Amino acid sequence: MSLHPTLQPYADAWTHSVDAISELVNPLVEGEWNRRTPCPGWSVRDIVSHVIGLDCEMLGDPRPIHTLPRDLYHVQNEHQRYMEMQVDVRRHHTAPEMTSELEYTIIRRNRQLRNESRDPGTKVRGPLGVELTLEQAMRNRAFDIWVHEQDLRTALGEPGNLDSPGAFVVRDELLSVLPKVVAEDAQAPRSSAVVFDVHGPVEFIRTVRVDIQGRGTLETAPALGPAATITLDWETYVRLACGRVTPDAVADRVKGEGDSELITAILRSFAVTV
Repeated sequence: MSLHPTLQPYADAWTHSVDAISELVNPLVEGEWNRRTPCPGWSVRDIVSHVIGLDCEMLGDPRPIHTLPRDLYHVQNEHQRYMEMQVDVRRHHTAPEMTSELEYTIIRRNRQLRNESRDPGTKVRGPLGVELTLEQAMRNRAFDIWVHEQDLRTALGEPGNLDSPGAFVVRDELLSVLPKVVAEDAQAPRSSAVVFDVHGPVEFIRTVRVDIQGRGTLETAPALGPAATITLDWETYVRLACGRVTPDAVADRVKGEGDSELITAILRSFAVTV
């Protein structure tokens, strides 16, 4: 294998999720491609278009030349416009066109990954022309595609893979931003701690400690006498953090103990991606 060892987990996670997506959508009849998903504004077809489009960009394909309609209510900023281009250009593609392009893109990406010999720190072009390392680009793809696999599973009533390789990439990425959510966004009191107890297919307990300067750090040791403890299942954690549901919609699946105002502020700030 020429792929650098630090990149292999991301390649494995991407492969697992993209194969799952292919299996999910291959049997769909035309009407099922229009089903709404938890991803704001996107149907099953739109998510598959997004997957195809971003993997084509990883392959270095030119972006489509296309003018977006003005009435897309869910497109409100430059990042969303960028992402919508690959989606809208495929909105009238038939089911066979979608599955064949997905299959061809997977074949090409698998070939690219087999031949990938670049260092993880190599700079590559990312969305909106932003430069990032190859490792970050591959981590982003593994994260994105697993979340969208879950979107499709929700839309199609086919739950599964909540503990697949991509789930652990997503866990680590979401945990990395938890100190910011608690300390900066929710403005947790200085010299306090907040415990997150997550159960289900992926389980963990993490503490965010806020120091005297108001900086948050993530710890694996549970805190004694935390300001707040938030207990929820892994699927709900992901759906909240990825902006798929509001805190009110899953209030029955989230248990909070301690400072109720702080808990409310954290849950309001919990969505870190959409």
